[in-house]
Amino acid sequence: MPSIRPDELAARLDDGDDLFILDIRPASNYQRGAIDGSHVSDANGPDGSRNVPVYDDLRSGDDASLRRRLDEIPRDRDVVVVCKMGIVAKRATGLLREEGYDAVTLAGGMSGWNGYQRGSLSYKLRSLVWRLF
Repeated sequence: MPSIRPDELAARLDDGDDLFILDIRPASNYQRGAIDGSHVSDANGPDGSRNVPVYDDLRSGDDASLRRRLDEIPRDRDVVVVCKMGIVAKRATGLLREEGYDAVTLAGGMSGWNGYQRGSLSYKLRSLVWRLF
């Protein structure tokens, strides 16, 4: 499944790419912290990711909830799917690609994004592994 590293996402946002950041985590997790993407514009406000909380359903193997909400996801923009660690987001990315969306998964999910933002050692090590493989 295609993915994008946090540093690549940050660079695309800085370049002004019109990305749609689809955060599939539960609403409570989203409210505690999300990609504010000061350059991202979508339905959740002028600057931020869009929360479509289908994580629990997808994790249990049920993709019907995401299919019911496809009309909330623009087809004319690149979609970056975000979850906690990037694992469940891969399922969402696969479904979106099957439906004709240009979608990728944020490698490492919000954990990776937060590590990138903090410049943590664990992010730097993970990033090195991502680049090697």
